Amino acid sequence: MVERGQVLAAPGSISAHACFAADITLLSEEQGSTDVVSGDRLRFHTRSAAVWATVTLHGADVVRPLHGAEVTVTLEESVALEEAQPFVFRHHGRAAGSGTVTRLPR
Repeated sequence: MVERGQVLAAPGSISAHACFAADITLLSEEQGSTDVVSGDRLRFHTRSAAVWATVTLHGADVVRPLHGAEVTVTLEESVALEEAQPFVFRHHGRAAGSGTVTRLPR
């Protein structure tokens, strides 16, 4: 039985990861975004998976709406990921921004 968040792929073509580097961009305040700081717990959505994660910012203390940052994302559960894969995330129950996976651990 296939469950939410599972991926159908050729053997060895994709692997599950619980941590990755990414570039993120926040929505505007009018669209519901708020400041994001290191250690914030966000809800990440990619493909059909929705997973809680902690974000660590690089080179900044805070990311404000309509700005971007390089981050490390640590997921609470492993999910199938590929470099250049897009995702969206929610903060405090509201749409907050989007991003792209830039690097996976080897």
